[in-house]
Amino acid sequence: MMISAEAFKKAYKEMDTLDFSKAASVLEIIKEVREKGDEAIKAFSLKFDKVEVNELLVPRSELEKAWSELDEKLKEALELSKRNIEKYQKSIMWKQMEKSELYQKVHALRRVGIYVPGGKASYPSTVLMTAVLARVAGVEEIIVVTPPQKDGINRATLAACYISGVDRVYQTGGAQAVAALAYGTETIPRVDKIVGPGNQYVALAKKLVYGDVGIDSIAGPSEIVIVADHTANKEWVALDILAQAEHDEMARTFLISSDEKVLSSIEEELKKQKLLQPRLKVIEESLENNHYAILTSGKDESIEIVNLIAGEHVSIQTADAEDYVEKVRTAGAIFIGEYSPEAIGDYSAGPSHVLPTSGNARFASGLSVNDFLRTNSVISLSRETFMECAAAAVAIANEESLAAHRDSVSIRMGERA
Repeated sequence: MMISAEAFKKAYKEMDTLDFSKAASVLEIIKEVREKGDEAIKAFSLKFDKVEVNELLVPRSELEKAWSELDEKLKEALELSKRNIEKYQKSIMWKQMEKSELYQKVHALRRVGIYVPGGKASYPSTVLMTAVLARVAGVEEIIVVTPPQKDGINRATLAACYISGVDRVYQTGGAQAVAALAYGTETIPRVDKIVGPGNQYVALAKKLVYGDVGIDSIAGPSEIVIVADHTANKEWVALDILAQAEHDEMARTFLISSDEKVLSSIEEELKKQKLLQPRLKVIEESLENNHYAILTSGKDESIEIVNLIAGEHVSIQTADAEDYVEKVRTAGAIFIGEYSPEAIGDYSAGPSHVLPTSGNARFASGLSVNDFLRTNSVISLSRETFMECAAAAVAIANEESLAAHRDSVSIRMGERA
């Protein structure tokens, strides 16, 4: 359905990231895991996943076997993706500063937990887009949790864990896996930070344990915003939209153009192309409830709408695509030109595909190597620099009525009050 930009701006509401009606049940799961540890994890696996789990830890030999038996073409694909991710992440990694009176030290986190979904589909790409970043950062121990499956954990996922340098894999998912990573059990160690996407229960659990452990973000449904003009290939754009819609029924897709004929032609192409997709039922529900074709008055209004949505993925397929880079301020990632489809970013370009959703790009950035680092400032003043700052410190301490603060400084000035 086509909608004017003005009508869209009036009607648009950012999608609620979380369904808080589930919060009570998630809190109960967290409580059970904290109290009963592995016993609770196994019970929840049987209840929610319908899988009886005897051993939570997947043997290291299974990771090695999965890699050795993997199809050669897929091996090559994962290796290429890994190289590209490493190269990009190294290029943006925070560097250590030279020592001075004031400088910053960078440290890798000691232990991180990565949640890898395993319900409707398997995601070896998520392993690469998280674990490789942690390894580049120098994290000491990388742990993956992923839901148990009746036929065992997906082999490609295990293979990706192997080449990404994951130290341990545990077969547990949902809110119980997040609780285990946050607080530890007899088998699963407590981590410093949890990253990776998941369903509503995983997202709620991450929100509820935040503060006891670090998290990356609260992930909502996947989304793409596409700006197209008469130069865009309508078949390619239609497939880019379908690539998002096939994620799940809640996936959101936004098509923006100032040319009504462009919107109409791409919408018609969508109807044809979707019939060729195996996940047609999911796609149709997504398009029916969460797809918007938005007609704008021109480039400025198109940019306004893009910034309003603050989408996870923003794809610019116009003759002047480069002009959008400086003006689009709210986007998880920007894909410029017809040969930069969002799908290439999902798998092998280099930047992580773990990105802010549901308007969170207004204040959040995509996952990067720097999310696995922390910094601390180092203050090592000479007497001369101290004396330049001291009087100001004394004045502010007096204003705040903190006498010991004042005296701690003034005694070094030789002026103990």
